[in-house]
Amino acid sequence: MAFTTILKQFDWDDVQHKIYSSTPEQVQHSLNKSKKSIDDFLVLLSPAAQPFLEQLAQISQQLTQKRFGKTIQMFAPMYLSNECQNICTYCGFSMDNRIPRKTLNPQEIITEITEIKSQGYDHILLVSGEANYSVNINYFEEAIRLIKPTFSNISIEVQPLSLDEYRRLHQLGVHAVLVYQETYHKAVYKKYHPKGKKSNFEFRLDTPDRIGSASIHKMGLGVLLGLEDWRTDSFFNALHIDYLQKNYWQTKYSVSFPRLRPAEGTVAPNFIMHDKDLVQLICAYRIWNEDLEISISTRESELLRNHIIGLGTTSMSAGSKTNPGGYAVDQTSLEQFEICDNRTTHEIAALIKSLGYEPIWKDWDRSFI
Repeated sequence: MAFTTILKQFDWDDVQHKIYSSTPEQVQHSLNKSKKSIDDFLVLLSPAAQPFLEQLAQISQQLTQKRFGKTIQMFAPMYLSNECQNICTYCGFSMDNRIPRKTLNPQEIITEITEIKSQGYDHILLVSGEANYSVNINYFEEAIRLIKPTFSNISIEVQPLSLDEYRRLHQLGVHAVLVYQETYHKAVYKKYHPKGKKSNFEFRLDTPDRIGSASIHKMGLGVLLGLEDWRTDSFFNALHIDYLQKNYWQTKYSVSFPRLRPAEGTVAPNFIMHDKDLVQLICAYRIWNEDLEISISTRESELLRNHIIGLGTTSMSAGSKTNPGGYAVDQTSLEQFEICDNRTTHEIAALIKSLGYEPIWKDWDRSFI
């Protein structure tokens, strides 16, 4: 059964009501269970679980250390292009924003990766806008061939591709593919994506199935926190992960928590998510799914990132640039969004060590797969 079919079995308003009508007794019952279900996740992210936050944090810390040890995987995002054929109301790269567009050429890619590598990274995440006419599978293949000799771990976060295209990326050695549905609230999805291929809700929803069918080693999911009610959207995101793990059990999974940040031509968040809410969500994911990798980006503040290490996080970015060429080529081009934690890579690595954790730059090698 495809996830599209599963999603149709759930009504957004019914799920939301179930979340907000959860009770403290249900929270305690879920915490006492040895094996957690998707229904337990729903209860643990509910308002009724807020008074249990300290307990959630302690359990989350214990489970994370048991499964991942006291380590934090370090990665750097590298933006290849800000060209985009979509109109998205929340993104600085949206096609209707009159900004200078830039796509890195081969020499600029080499210049960027040289700078990123000098900071110690061996894990790079390639990001681009969605412009199929110029930033397409052929462009990605060329970029990956240039980058592969320098980095052991290459992930990508680009437009949804076909099954054949994901297979080509897998053959090139791409380790992980990240794709965010942004919101699972189909009734309002078109409002945020009025034009472009991204406006096709079902095509995007089916993308993780194509990634899994291509045998990609890991896939990352998430929702854009601030578009719709974060609790309800996060339940559907977890429901999607639950489905994928059952159908593509050889693939690893990660979840990210992009909160809306200021960007060119964008509107304010419709729903505010406070720091304590994000902590609760991270803990709920960890308690529900011990194997899930959890990533925190530089969208978040220094204060939050200082305290989130150890509470469920397994990977972090640092010193990030969200514009193409931002590390060394063109530091003046427009960012996709404003980052919040501007500390350098070395400062974040030192922070991780000071908290008794180890920053991991390389945790696997292609020669062993």
